[in-house]
Amino acid sequence: MTSLSEMRLLAVHAHPDDESSKGAATMAHYVRQGVEVMVATCTGGERGSILNAEMEGHPYAERDLTGLRRLEMAQAAAALGIRHRWLGFMDSGLPEGDPLPPLPWGCFALQPLERAAAPLVRLVREFRPHVILTYDENGGYPHPDHIQTHHVSAEAFRAAGDPGKYPGLGEPWAPLKLYYDRAFNLERFVALHEALEERGLQSPYAARLAAQQESDPEGHRPPVPRHDTTTKIECPHTFGHRDEALRSHRTQVAPDGMFFAVSAELQAEVWPWEDYVLAESRVPTELPESDLFAGIVG
Repeated sequence: MTSLSEMRLLAVHAHPDDESSKGAATMAHYVRQGVEVMVATCTGGERGSILNAEMEGHPYAERDLTGLRRLEMAQAAAALGIRHRWLGFMDSGLPEGDPLPPLPWGCFALQPLERAAAPLVRLVREFRPHVILTYDENGGYPHPDHIQTHHVSAEAFRAAGDPGKYPGLGEPWAPLKLYYDRAFNLERFVALHEALEERGLQSPYAARLAAQQESDPEGHRPPVPRHDTTTKIECPHTFGHRDEALRSHRTQVAPDGMFFAVSAELQAEVWPWEDYVLAESRVPTELPESDLFAGIVG
């Protein structure tokens, strides 16, 4: 019989700070249960901007934002109790404009799939995770690096156990379950929004929810999510670890921003879970789930 203390969990993210805004409380929860948890970050966030006004003009941030983001990532990893690995690709940036400009040469999103997935396949064979967490086909939101992260995660999940693929990158290892994160699912925002309004508090989610109901000038509505939640991890006891990790990314996360608009105590009362979609499984399990290792441990 296996136990959680024998399990390994790998979360694959696009940029430093993504691990803290998506699934951080889940990771800290499993660390408490004895699971070995690692985050793989595909890019260094080199094309990011300073998103916290308090850090504008900070000499380190202005001189070497990439270097500072690496330090922030180390602090976030310590807050969560996880291991961390950089995969070494160049941030693609978020293209803006009409028409959209081309992505920069050599960036992560433009890499051929086998080249982009190879470092992750090597890591999967080295770390030997039982469960992998990543983004859905839309990347959680349509940033080119998030979409590429989905592709390389799915490729690594399917190929790492095949001795005929990616030769020379370690002994084959087949993870057992692949999940998509649903950190920004609409149901959660609705619940938090209504809880704030019921208490006479201002909700930062009103504009986001209104946009979901609006059509563009041609009558198109925002796309309906492709996936429903299958797995809810109850982890209010580690919301504090998540918030500490978020605050570690001080160039990216404002202390008075959306992530902290609802107290951890109110979140624990209204929505004490982090939500996932079971995308692929090599073990039998029954839905809905309350444990990422359901069907593996027990």
